[in-house]
Amino acid sequence: MKLEALHVGMKIRHPEYGVGTVRSISEHAAEIRFDDQQRTLHPEHSGVESAEPQAEITGLSMPLSTLIAETVHRLSKELKLERESEMEVVEQLGTRWRNGTFIIKPADASLQAKEVPLETFFHKIVMMRNNLRVLEQKVNAHSQLSDAEKFDMQQYISKCYGSMTTFNIFFKNEEDQFRSKG
Repeated sequence: MKLEALHVGMKIRHPEYGVGTVRSISEHAAEIRFDDQQRTLHPEHSGVESAEPQAEITGLSMPLSTLIAETVHRLSKELKLERESEMEVVEQLGTRWRNGTFIIKPADASLQAKEVPLETFFHKIVMMRNNLRVLEQKVNAHSQLSDAEKFDMQQYISKCYGSMTTFNIFFKNEEDQFRSKG
């Protein structure tokens, strides 16, 4: 593997030392951290290869900025990181609740009740659901958490989903509702 192909943070595989992470790169060598210790290697002569998934795009003709913008947009949408429009949120709201009002009335009659349009309240519930989904994906993909730690965090996320099932009556489609996974 050529030294120029390496970058700091890259995962590599060595035939003898296993998988390591590139810590720094000098003019002729790279400092790579393996499980047992950090080693200085000359990648071109040591049998080092990438341990990361690789992609090669051939025959694609479009401006790089367009490719990156489309990729980011689709990834953000898939991970539910982009804010949903009010119409998309309202579409998920059951028809019997549209244009309704959520009223919070205190037991003390001297205190004023709070009225919130159901679309606003529902939007906050949908955003919480989406944020829980993103949190779940980030926990599962986290490279420094052990399987036991991931399992523990998943249990808390499942409990949050379970607590939110009360609000499932607002959702038009069952697949949009909260589900406890535990």
